[in-house]
Amino acid sequence: MGTVVFDTSMSLDGFMTAAGLTADEPMGPGGEVLHEWAFGSDERNRSYLADAIGRGGAVIAGRVTYDASIPWWGADGPTGPTRLPVFVVTHAIPDDPPAGGVYRFVTDGIEAALAQAQQAAGEKNVTIMGGASLGRQYLAAGLVDEIQIHLVPVLFGTGTRMFEPLGDDHIALERIEVIDTPQATHLRYRIAR
Repeated sequence: MGTVVFDTSMSLDGFMTAAGLTADEPMGPGGEVLHEWAFGSDERNRSYLADAIGRGGAVIAGRVTYDASIPWWGADGPTGPTRLPVFVVTHAIPDDPPAGGVYRFVTDGIEAALAQAQQAAGEKNVTIMGGASLGRQYLAAGLVDEIQIHLVPVLFGTGTRMFEPLGDDHIALERIEVIDTPQATHLRYRIAR
């Protein structure tokens, strides 16, 4: 079985989105700056993303992330032509998922979504990509092996915080890797057990 990785881009002050989310701006006004590193020309960023996708076997996303991202992802999902299966944790299956899409909707909780994703991924990694609430649920349940944060040099001031509230227990981390680029510092940690 592969590693379970929680992966997110985050502002320096700990936000996964800017404030003022709308259907047209699901990351909030100016929030897309958190993803610019993945689409730029810096070879280190491109290599980092390609390696992460190459290690991946399946993706888990929450329903809010799915609803906000489907106009951009289309049927292929967040990994584009790689077309990794995406397990969407939801209370209700949407009426109109894209035809031929990579999406599988899981209505019986985060553990069920992880079990299905691990089965699909085999020996490859399962990437939990959020949103914030879903990431916190997996962390609180002790189901995450690694955290990857793409720390973007911007301060939002307000928005969707990643690690609040996370609970009263400390979660010890061991640093695995740090890659610094002008657009993002990629931080990779293993959960110390």
